[in-house]
Amino acid sequence: MRCWLKIEEMALEELMQRLNAVSQCADEIMHQDIIPLYAADIQDQLKKQFAYLSGGRGGDGCPVITFPDYPAFSEIPEKEFQNVLTYLTSIPSLRDAGIGFILVIDRRQDKWTSVKASILRIAASFPGNLQLVLVLRPTGFFHRALSDIAFRFNRDELKMKVPIIMLGSVSELQGYIDKTQLTEDLGGTLDYCHNRWLSRRTAIEGFAQKVKQTAQILQSFGTELAETELPNDVQSTSSLLATHTEKKDKMKEDIRVAVEQGDDILGSITKPVTENPEYKLNQDQLDNQTTVERLLAQLHETETAFDEFWIKHQQKLEQCLRLRNFEQDFREVKAALDIVSERLSAFSDVGNSRSHVEHILKDLANFEEKSHETVAKARMLASERDAFIQSNHYAVDSIIPKCSELHHLCDAFTTETERRRNLLNKSLELHDLLEKSMKWCDEGIYLLASQPVDKCQSQDGAESALQEIEKFLDTGAGNKIKELNKIYREYAHILNEDLKEHVQKVFQKQESMEEMFQKRQVSLKKLAAKQTRPVQPVAPRPEAFVKSPCTSPGLQRENVSSSESSALRRVNYRKAKSEMTELHQSRGGSTMDDEENLAVLRQHVMNELIETERAYVEELLCVLEGYAAEMDNPLMAHLISPELQNKKDILFGNMEEIYHFHNRIFLRELETYVEYPELVGRCFLDQMEDFQIYEKYCQNKPRSESLWRQFSDSVFFQECQRKLDHKLSLDSYLLKPVQRITKYQLLLKEMLKYSKNCEGAEDLQEALTSILGILKAVNDSMHQIAITGYDGNLNELGKLLMQGSFNVWTDHKKGHTKVKDLARFKPMQRHLFLHEKAVLFCKKREENGEGYEKAPSYSYKHSLNMAAVGITENVKGDAKKFEIWYNAREEVYIVQAPTPEVKATWVNEIRKVLTSQLQACREASQHRTLEQTQSLPLPLPASSCASPSRNHIRNTKKMEEKKADLTSLEGCGTAVAPKYPEKGKGWAKASHSLDASEENDGWSSAEEPLNSSDAEEEGGGGGGEIKLTPGKYTVVTDYDKGVSEEFTVKSGDLVQLIREGEDGLWFVKNLSSGREGWIPANNLLMLIGNSKSAQSLSSSESGTASSNLSTSSSCSDSCNVSSTSFSDIKG
Repeated sequence: MRCWLKIEEMALEELMQRLNAVSQCADEIMHQDIIPLYAADIQDQLKKQFAYLSGGRGGDGCPVITFPDYPAFSEIPEKEFQNVLTYLTSIPSLRDAGIGFILVIDRRQDKWTSVKASILRIAASFPGNLQLVLVLRPTGFFHRALSDIAFRFNRDELKMKVPIIMLGSVSELQGYIDKTQLTEDLGGTLDYCHNRWLSRRTAIEGFAQKVKQTAQILQSFGTELAETELPNDVQSTSSLLATHTEKKDKMKEDIRVAVEQGDDILGSITKPVTENPEYKLNQDQLDNQTTVERLLAQLHETETAFDEFWIKHQQKLEQCLRLRNFEQDFREVKAALDIVSERLSAFSDVGNSRSHVEHILKDLANFEEKSHETVAKARMLASERDAFIQSNHYAVDSIIPKCSELHHLCDAFTTETERRRNLLNKSLELHDLLEKSMKWCDEGIYLLASQPVDKCQSQDGAESALQEIEKFLDTGAGNKIKELNKIYREYAHILNEDLKEHVQKVFQKQESMEEMFQKRQVSLKKLAAKQTRPVQPVAPRPEAFVKSPCTSPGLQRENVSSSESSALRRVNYRKAKSEMTELHQSRGGSTMDDEENLAVLRQHVMNELIETERAYVEELLCVLEGYAAEMDNPLMAHLISPELQNKKDILFGNMEEIYHFHNRIFLRELETYVEYPELVGRCFLDQMEDFQIYEKYCQNKPRSESLWRQFSDSVFFQECQRKLDHKLSLDSYLLKPVQRITKYQLLLKEMLKYSKNCEGAEDLQEALTSILGILKAVNDSMHQIAITGYDGNLNELGKLLMQGSFNVWTDHKKGHTKVKDLARFKPMQRHLFLHEKAVLFCKKREENGEGYEKAPSYSYKHSLNMAAVGITENVKGDAKKFEIWYNAREEVYIVQAPTPEVKATWVNEIRKVLTSQLQACREASQHRTLEQTQSLPLPLPASSCASPSRNHIRNTKKMEEKKADLTSLEGCGTAVAPKYPEKGKGWAKASHSLDASEENDGWSSAEEPLNSSDAEEEGGGGGGEIKLTPGKYTVVTDYDKGVSEEFTVKSGDLVQLIREGEDGLWFVKNLSSGREGWIPANNLLMLIGNSKSAQSLSSSESGTASSNLSTSSSCSDSCNVSSTSFSDIKG
């Protein structure tokens, strides 16, 4: 770099010297270094032509300056006169000017006085050397004679440095100067035009100035080029090179124009000769020709000097640009190498199965193929080192280390790739050995299970079975693991903790299987020995079975470390197997073989579960790496259409989350149960919450499939499929999670079928139920996301419990009569969604589209708040119908299920929701009552229908119950009504009433207003009679058998108690219709008493709760249950 800078400085210095020489030479040629005067500066003065240089020469080559007859000669300013003489004397060459000038003063038409003044003025102002002065005196006789006399008398006054000769005619003049050197006005033949001479002199001088200016401009441009700092990036360097090249071209164009100008001047000078070869140029023209030729030579020298400098400068810029391109490529290639090296480091996994290792090897090969372009580019860039050296690049010292670094990185990447491949091949070799051993063990276990027990009872059968076993054991030479320590030594560099544990498990399984064979051999050898009497099979006595062979005592629910638990399981398992083997041998071995057969079947199911799980994990990984990751690969970006970009989350959903769960957690947990398949239900139960991630995936599946159908023909997907060598397209793999979650329940059913008498049967059944519940939740959620038109947030409605299609009739109090009648006969097709806090009524729309788009959509119609919902389980005339009513039967929906079983399921689920609300209400009420009881003494009632002693007993009993069980469900202000089969049974939670809220200001949580039950169902000290408590009540059962036929009440109506009658009848006023009549007290639920001290029966006095429940508004108040959050739910 320093050498280059030195060279560039030298080149600039040389250019400056050469261009300075050109400028000086131009001045010398034009004599500007002596007299810096140009014709253009005194053009007006020269045009007066009081003196001119015709180009004629004297005998010895002296230049001739002619002073023609000029009447106003005396009036010429001295400055102008001096400028013209100075300029004219500067034109001839220094050699000619040194000889001296011949002055020809033409005064033939003038007076002697003027002649004298002219001679004196010329003699005083002439700046050059004089050779001779020739004066043409006046031609008039008088002035001629006067001039002769005056010249004689004034000779001394006119004495000059050279002689003055007075001539009387031009013929005398020709005696001194040849006729060919005189102009026509002096009788000569010299061709002279003053305007032409002036124009040519101006052109020559302008050309000389152009040459000098060009040299100066090139000097400045060269300095600018040399002092320009080189940029540090490709774009700036390229721009700088383009800018300098453009300026250079402009300078070259200026030089070309100048050369053309000089050629034109030269052509004009030599034009007479060109036109007439016999024409001879005068000395002045020859001097002009020489001047122009010398100027052209200097101009060519200027151009040559600049071209040489530009070649070096251009080389520097091009080398700089090449360097910047190299540095940019180096950064890009190094970054790409760092990326591929980082990705290569991700291939640290040696695989957990043969298929996994093969998949990793395939991925490594694909990765190596993709990385080949990057490595090749890096090596090609590094190979440019020699080219830089050969071109004598100025920055070769900084390029060589970078090229060496690239070579090193490429070699390191290649070496590491080969090392990884060797490790994976070694892992593949180990997994082949382990799979052979496991397959050999499975075949051995199957052989033991398949040997018929009855045939082994005979000597021949036992010998045949024994031969089968011996023949099978002979095949173990090439299949089983012989020395565990040898495996550890040979594969030490790939054995991680998981793989080492896997090797141990396989070896332990092999040992266990060989132990089983040894024991079977012992039994068969005993049976094959000569028997003195036949063996009669005897059924085992029940007390002999101490424990089931399916039980694995080593696996307990206590929190024991995995290593200790595993060791304990192995010891106990072998011990149990040994005990059972001995026991079964003593009894003929039939039970042992049955249990062994079941164990083999369980093991087959377990093997299928684990192998399919491994394959599933590998398929997910393949999709994530082969498709999802490629969507972020810059090298594949050109294959992805703009509409598909940034849609990865839609296409793949949460597949990555599913993969990490199965790969990191579930698969490893499953493998810990490989020897105890009957206990695998615990594994499912422990991870059951994590399986909820499938709900999110399935909910996204319609969007994913729609997107896939749009872009299934994309070149990107085809290229990914080609690289993965998949026969099936991506959509088949996107369906894998849906297929897998449904596969688990089939495998659990199979495992449960073969494990009914084993320890883990209950866990298997619970796991199966939970998986089916997840499938139901997934299915329900798929329907839920299809709901349209609902303004709120469905998540705020709580968990979705049920969904299904029903026929629905409506019966609303506020509806028009005709509408009500029509609604009773014409059912509506509605799809119901039961949530924890609301039930939604939707209309099912027609299916259209393909795939998941064929799933129906549901148009939201209205919803009911579960806080104000009640049900009637049975509707007369149809076992498939039930009622859902709202706000004290203000709205009634008769729902017809497809089957009685569906109806029972829905009724039970709704009952659970209402019961949970009731329990929450009671617990809150108990908690509040307890707080008030502990802070304040229980107030005595001011007035009551019961006696003081009875009130005291009731209060005492309530306090004892609250102290005994704070969480009892009987402490909330809830009335329990008797069961009325003829009217149906219902569960209700009444809505808030405006009247009730206004009259209940003084009610406290210690007061528990309750409905009375039938006398037969009452317990405790209440006797058989319900005491009158004035206030408002809610009807819980329809009643239309009053004294007045016009008086009827329905469940949910609000009534005002007027007076108490006999036989348990109360006279009430229906606040809805305004009518009055008698009604059984058991049909009423206390809403609000008129007195703050009014008390009702405690829950212990109300007897057993029936299926007809209703929660009063006081309970809702005490539980802080507000319906405002659902005020907008009702559609």
